[in-house]
Amino acid sequence: MSKIAIVTDSTAYLPEALREQKHIKMVPLNVVFGEESIQEEVEITASQFYERMKSTENLPKTSQPAIGLFAELFEQLKRDGYSAAICITLSSEISGTYQSAMSAAEMVEDFIVKGFDSKISCSPQGYFVLKAAELANEGKNIDELLAVLENMRGQINAYFMVDDLNHLHRGGRLNTAQLFVGSILKIKPVLYFVDGKIQPFEKVRTEKKALQRIYSLLNDEIAGNSSVQITVIHANRLNEAEKIADELRSKYREADISISYFGPVIGTHLGEGSLGISWYIGKE
Repeated sequence: MSKIAIVTDSTAYLPEALREQKHIKMVPLNVVFGEESIQEEVEITASQFYERMKSTENLPKTSQPAIGLFAELFEQLKRDGYSAAICITLSSEISGTYQSAMSAAEMVEDFIVKGFDSKISCSPQGYFVLKAAELANEGKNIDELLAVLENMRGQINAYFMVDDLNHLHRGGRLNTAQLFVGSILKIKPVLYFVDGKIQPFEKVRTEKKALQRIYSLLNDEIAGNSSVQITVIHANRLNEAEKIADELRSKYREADISISYFGPVIGTHLGEGSLGISWYIGKE
C-alpha cells in the first residue's frame, strides 16, 4: 500500500500538537517587518505578532515560502518512505504559495506531488487538510483523496469582518473615500471568498449587525444538517470568540464547534480585532 504524506502551509493555522498527531507536514509563510523576515507559526506566534504590531508604524508585508523549503520537505518525505504527497495550500489568488510548491515538486525525482488549491485560507483550509489526513490514514489512494477534497468545496464556507478599515485601506483594498465614509458610518464590511479571492459580501452598520448577518447565513446553510463543523476565528480577540462559540454551542448542540485564529500573515491584511465564522457540512 502506498504511503501518502499530507502537506500544508502555515495559514491553515492548525496547532502543532494536532499536526503531529495527524502526521501533517507544514511549510511556513513569512511576515516581514522592514528587512526582517519571520516564519509564522515557527519563529513568531499570533499573540507575539499582534503585540509587535502595537509598536510598529508601517504595516508589515507578507511573503510565500521559498521553493527550497518545499523541495527539502519533499526530498525528506521521499527518504522517509512516502511514495507521494498531497500539498494543500491557501488560495493561489492571494498568494504564490501553491505555485512555489508545484515548482518545487518538479525538482524532486521519483516522488509524486499533487497540489490542491483550497481557494480559501485559515480554518476552512484546515478542514481540507484534516480530511486528507484522515483518508490517508485509512489507506485511500491519491486520486480518491483528491476526489473527496474536490467534493468538499461546496460544503465549506466562511464569512468574516474586520474591526479596523485602515488595514484594508493600507493594503489597497479600500480607497480613501470609502475609508472616510466607512469610518464615520461605523461600517463593518462582511467579507468572503469568491473564486479564491477576498470579496465584500455586504456592508453592515456596526459589528453587532455584521455578526448577526453571519449568524443568519450560517443558520440558512446548515439547517437540517446534524453533521456540521463550525469554527470561530479571531484576530487577538479570544474572549469574544469564546462568547460567540458558547452562543453557537447553545443553539447547535450536535455541531462540532471550535475556535481558531487569524495568524500573522492573514492578520497583516485583516488587522487585529477581526472575527470570522467558518463551517463544513457533512464532515463524516
